[in-house]
Order: sequence, then C-alpha cells, then structure tokens
Amino acid sequence: MEKAINLRGLYVITPALPKANSPKLLRDVELALRGGAHLVQYRDKSRDRTRRLAEATKLMKLCNRYHAIFIVNDDVELAAAIQAHGVHLGGEDTPLAQARQRLGDQAIIGASCYNRLELAVNAQQQGADYVAFGRFFPSRTKPQAVPADVALLRHAKAQLHLPIVAIGGITAQNGAQLIAAGADMLAVVDAVFAQEDILSATRQLVNCFGNVANA
Repeated sequence: MEKAINLRGLYVITPALPKANSPKLLRDVELALRGGAHLVQYRDKSRDRTRRLAEATKLMKLCNRYHAIFIVNDDVELAAAIQAHGVHLGGEDTPLAQARQRLGDQAIIGASCYNRLELAVNAQQQGADYVAFGRFFPSRTKPQAVPADVALLRHAKAQLHLPIVAIGGITAQNGAQLIAAGADMLAVVDAVFAQEDILSATRQLVNCFGNVANA
C-alpha cells in the first residue's frame, strides 16, 4: 500500500442514512467516483461492526477500481483490518501518534482542526498528512460546528506545509473561493449525496478546481 501523494480534489464523506442501506450507499459512492471524487471518507458511527466491516471492504474495492483514496473516519482498527489508505481523526478520537504506530508510515492520516490554526500546527508536528478546517458555511450535517473564517485558509497556507481540507456547507457556488484562499480539497456530504443527480452534482464541484486554475 503506497501512500498517495496527490491530496487535492473533491473529498466526499458518506452520509448517515436513516437506516442501514448498503446497496444505496455503494451505488451513490460509485456515482460520486464516476463524477470525479478523488477521496472517499467512510463515516459511520453505528455500533454494527459486522456491517461496517462489510461496507468498508466494498467501498475500499470500489475506490481502488476508480484509483481514488479511501479514508475511514475515526476507526483505526477498521482502517487496519481492510488496509484502507488512511484514517481521519477528530479532536476526541485516537491520538495521531497512536494511529501512526498502528497503521504505519504509508497510511494517510488527516486531522480535524476546526477553526484553530494551532491545532493544525500541532498535527503537522505529529506527522499528519493533511489537516481539515471548518465549517465555513452553515451546514445541515453538523449545524452546531464552530464557524471558521475564509481568512483562516490563507493564514494556514502561509504557515503549513500540508494539504488543507475545507469543510462545512460547501457547494458548487461557494467552493471556488475556498480553493482560491488555500484549500487543496473540498469535503462535502449533502452537496453530493443529498442531490437527486449525484453524478452531475459531483462534476459541478470538481469543476471548482478547474475554474480556480483557469482564473
């Protein structure tokens, strides 16, 4: 398992479905991958370990087929079990050093830093592969998340040597300004998975990166 170095592009995070619906999850993620999503994060906080293992295994295979990066949210042991490309850690999750020891040097480890640059500096010192800031806009997924200012991305870009993820209320209409401010990746849930046409919604978000490059 080689560490992916191209940490740039659209980063989709799987939604919390009203009830377990693995076939729909797999169909929707494949549509996002067909639309150009470069990273997929499997986020499932349920206690059904058997189903989570089965879903993560299938999603990992799907990402490999589309040459995309597969990240597991929070669960280091699940990431290790399926040899996921990496894991994403929140502030109250497994310590980064412990995750690195368990998963090895080749694993991609991301860290949530909310609206705090000092958390990102610390994560960089501990060996994170990317950091995530947000929410930048009102979010239905995490309405209580602390807000972050777009200027934070500019400050982070100047001080960090890591790829930066922006998250929170991102759409095809506001994504380009975050990329222009310094975001390397846009992380979304509803902007893809709550849309009737997932394929088209994904492509519109992916186009944000080209629009900035051509500006």
